[in-house]
Amino acid sequence: MAGHDIPEPADRKQVADPLAELLAEEQPSTACDPAFRHGVVVGFDGSTSTERALAYAIGMAMRLGSALIIVHVANRLPTTVWAGCEPPVFVDVPDHRTEVLGLELACAEHLSEVPWILVERGGDICHELEEVSQEYSADAIVVGSTHGLVGRIFGSVAGRLARRARRPVVVIP
Repeated sequence: MAGHDIPEPADRKQVADPLAELLAEEQPSTACDPAFRHGVVVGFDGSTSTERALAYAIGMAMRLGSALIIVHVANRLPTTVWAGCEPPVFVDVPDHRTEVLGLELACAEHLSEVPWILVERGGDICHELEEVSQEYSADAIVVGSTHGLVGRIFGSVAGRLARRARRPVVVIP
């Protein structure tokens, strides 16, 4: 019959396209601003070593013609749960430092020549920097070196990140 569509049976199964599934897996699970894709990720907490890392990351982003993704990881404290043998849980501690850092960065003249964004995360610093760099398909991660007793006891963020990251890690002394 001309001009009539034959309806598909209701019990017919749709065959999934394997190529479309593969492409969907490669895309980051969270959407990010396309202007910041392939940017430079830098860990920043306001310390002297992270200020040096930020300065280097700004220059790197300018040379690459890309954007800067500044990451501040908020505090999370481990709390032991004594009910049975449950694993420790983490409690988020309000960290107003990110707001203060954001205001300081917004007023910084040296950031005026490169597009930048401040991302706040909570958790393990190494894991969060790697996650952000994966979400934004970053070209590199820049971190400051850890000095002092804490770095010696727990291992430096730079060292742990260099061992596990899937992209170049630049450590600034």
